[in-house]
Amino acid sequence: MARKVITTQVAIMGAGPAGLMLSHLLATSGIESIVIEVRSHQEIAETVRAGILEHGSVNLLVDSGVSDRVLRDGDRHDGIELRFNGESHRIDFKELVGESVWLYPQTDVFLDLAARRSIDGGDVRYSVTNTTIDDLEDRPTVRFTDADGQDFEIQADFLVGADGSRSHCRSQIPEAKRKRHFHEYPFAWLGILAQAPRSSDELIYANSGNGFALISQRTEDVQRMYFQCDPKENVADWDDERIWSEFRKRVNGNGFELKEGPVLEKMVLPFRSFVQTPMRHGNLFLAGDAAHTVPPTGAKGLNLALHDVKVLFEGLDAFYGSRSSALLESYSDRALERVWKAQHFSYWMTSMLHTSPDADDFSRARQIGELHSVVSSRHARAYLAESYTGWPGEG
Repeated sequence: MARKVITTQVAIMGAGPAGLMLSHLLATSGIESIVIEVRSHQEIAETVRAGILEHGSVNLLVDSGVSDRVLRDGDRHDGIELRFNGESHRIDFKELVGESVWLYPQTDVFLDLAARRSIDGGDVRYSVTNTTIDDLEDRPTVRFTDADGQDFEIQADFLVGADGSRSHCRSQIPEAKRKRHFHEYPFAWLGILAQAPRSSDELIYANSGNGFALISQRTEDVQRMYFQCDPKENVADWDDERIWSEFRKRVNGNGFELKEGPVLEKMVLPFRSFVQTPMRHGNLFLAGDAAHTVPPTGAKGLNLALHDVKVLFEGLDAFYGSRSSALLESYSDRALERVWKAQHFSYWMTSMLHTSPDADDFSRARQIGELHSVVSSRHARAYLAESYTGWPGEG
């Protein structure tokens, strides 16, 4: 079959939350887009990922008309607990900064966005192969083969790389035109999904002499939890009793006990921080994990991706609405300002709560002093609350 040539205003590689949200926002302004994705809809929908949504992300989903399901099915959290020395200290978001976050899995964000694009007649093509891109500094061209074996060529005004942490788009930017900032942490998380009732109504971030643990929630009877481990850890070496023993050492005490149950899933999640700058090359724009990743301690990954596409949409909307390119020209700088704030917050939370493999007695005592400083100061608690729930006045 001959290659079919199609034109659009914005081509988007990646049908995760970032790519679909951008396509949706563009449609609300009458701007055409085509989204292509190498994974199938089912594969994305079945990839279980946690999700803490800042209030700005929730507002974006609801106010732009994607769905209000997050308000009905998500869990609003008005705070978190920092736990150390066997004692819990609540950080009250509502009291400190007047905002909340929502526990709402990233899978559900994807399902909401995919359903909205389908209802609105959006052009989203899953399970594509043989993708190549050209002419990034002029009129981007994307070639691919669809799920039925038909070859296509998309000619677009702009190309958006929202194709995740293994981004094909990112790698096409010449080395001389990009800079990569990378930090790898000396630990990982062993994460589990467990058949158990909730141990807490809010997330618990626990620092202990045995390492970090995070107690999160999923549903009333299925919970997601994590503890710090070696990046080379083999999950096959961890049976249920060993896993729960490790959690008990890090969280239980002073009257608090985890509710336990059968472990349904277990995995090791490596920790790294990454940023590629700038987030634009010619008429290619990067968004979400294609441009940056953060450790999960600060719950920033999905929120950064949604903020990127909100800022990028504003630039594209201004360009097509008034032919002004000023916001597009400043996209990378505007997005990176928040990215680096999030990188700092995620690094700070990670270093404050985790135990480094080479930590000495001084390091451990200093870390406890830092935690005491945070929980005993309203200003420090407010900084944590504002950073966790999302910075105001951005974008």
